[in-house]
Amino acid sequence: QVQLVESGGGLVQAGGSLRLSCAASGRTFSSYAVGWFRQAPGKEREFVAGISWSGGTTYYADSVKGRFTISRDNAKNTVSLQMNSLKPEDTAVYYCAAVRTALGVVVFTRTTRYDYWGQGTQVTVSS
Repeated sequence: QVQLVESGGGLVQAGGSLRLSCAASGRTFSSYAVGWFRQAPGKEREFVAGISWSGGTTYYADSVKGRFTISRDNAKNTVSLQMNSLKPEDTAVYYCAAVRTALGVVVFTRTTRYDYWGQGTQVTVSS
C-alpha cells in the first residue's frame, strides 16, 4: 500500500510558477511509475505528466509541454512537478498517482492504469 500526499498548490498570476510535490509513504517508491493529473470543474480528469520509476522516461500532455517539468527523487520518496508560464486554463485540482511496475522505462497516461491516488491540491491561475 502506498499513501500519496500532494502539496504546493495555490493562487498565482498568469505567467507565474508553482512547484507541486507528491510525497509517498508506506512502501519503497522506487518501483512505482508516477503520473500527475488534473481536473477542472465540470471536466474529466486529464493526464498532465508522467515519469517512469527509473526516472529515465518522462512524458507530457501537449498542453503543458515546454512549460512543466516532472522529476523524482527516489531516495526521498518524492515526485515534483515544476510548472512555469502558468495560464488560466491550468486552473484545476492536481493529483498525483502511482502504480507499481516492473517496467522501469514505462509511463502511463490513463487514469485506469494507476492504483494509488493522492487527495489533490488546488492550483488557481488568475488572468
